[in-house]
Amino acid sequence: MMNLTPIVIEGHTFLSISVKLPKTNLLVVSSDKGYIMCGALDVALLNDKLKDRKIIAGRATGVKTIEQLLEAPLESVTYEAEALGIHKGMIGKVALLKMI
Repeated sequence: MMNLTPIVIEGHTFLSISVKLPKTNLLVVSSDKGYIMCGALDVALLNDKLKDRKIIAGRATGVKTIEQLLEAPLESVTYEAEALGIHKGMIGKVALLKMI
């Protein structure tokens, strides 16, 4: 099952995407500029092989719900996210606000 839900943080609307897969969930919250995602995100791939795309993204591990993703510290971020002031350890919803 897949669920698409708008989320409002400090007056800004983001899109949350939750996909229930066998034995796991895929979680994403996106803005027009970038996104945060659960542990399935391969930040190294985005930084290395897809570097030319300049993807703004962050990864949080150990989350099982969108709410947890928003409150979790980011475990890793892309180079482009760092350029916006998003860093490892930053809470997901704070990182999203830097992506508006």
